[in-house]
Amino acid sequence: MTGAEAIARAANRLEQAGVDSPLVDAEWLAARVLGMSRSELALEPHRVLTDAQAAELEHLVARRVAREPLAYVLGEWGFRRLTLKVDRRALVPRPETEIVVERCLEHLRGLAEPAVLDVGTGSGAIALAVADEHPGARVTAIDVSADALALARENAEATGLDVTFDLCDLRDGLGGTYDLVVSNPPYVAADEIDALQPEVRDWEPRIATVGDEHTRLLAAAARGVLRPGGWLVLEVGEGTAADVAGLLASLGFERVATTPDLAGRDRVVEGRWASSRS
Repeated sequence: MTGAEAIARAANRLEQAGVDSPLVDAEWLAARVLGMSRSELALEPHRVLTDAQAAELEHLVARRVAREPLAYVLGEWGFRRLTLKVDRRALVPRPETEIVVERCLEHLRGLAEPAVLDVGTGSGAIALAVADEHPGARVTAIDVSADALALARENAEATGLDVTFDLCDLRDGLGGTYDLVVSNPPYVAADEIDALQPEVRDWEPRIATVGDEHTRLLAAAARGVLRPGGWLVLEVGEGTAADVAGLLASLGFERVATTPDLAGRDRVVEGRWASSRS
């Protein structure tokens, strides 16, 4: 069986399973089995799979048919300039979260050694991307999940980036002093989770997905750890940006603004803390 034939068969199975991008996913899986990139595979569509490779592809396709996220099946996922290990211990890093990093970098511009706190780090994507793209940043990343922190530490070791990881529950408060606090907090309401795609509903950790009170708790807690002039940068759920912006303004944040994601949906809310800590 050639690569082209394998991709066609896999794409058909994935389409029948309801996968949104069956052909693209089939190409990713076949490329992984053959040890090639998708572009290399496109140049060699007649590459013949060995029996072992065909069996491995069948296994990976079966996982994706069960609606396991493609990133989990592959075991890694690209995020900005990094390739990160991903599995069920944390959310899959998403393109909209790359916009969060962009906003962080903008606010850190000109600061030689800014102190940054990433709350709910998961795989470590935001923290590691900031450390990678702003050399000198002193990044601390916290999470309530020991499993997620273990994954984040594995990614830090693999990338060679220096980030401090701590086990911490936001509900116990925050400590330290920072120039910027950033978070992609859980923002799905409990009564909304069943309507989400199976990849999210059935596979990604609920602790990182469900909890629409986290944004409010984090915004309030950030006031106690931000330096005057420091920034809070938050990823928010679709349709909630205006409410979160209003929350930040009511808490005393200034220059509150929203930024859309690549689909044009307001996805990031930020505000500048101008007051001294009381």
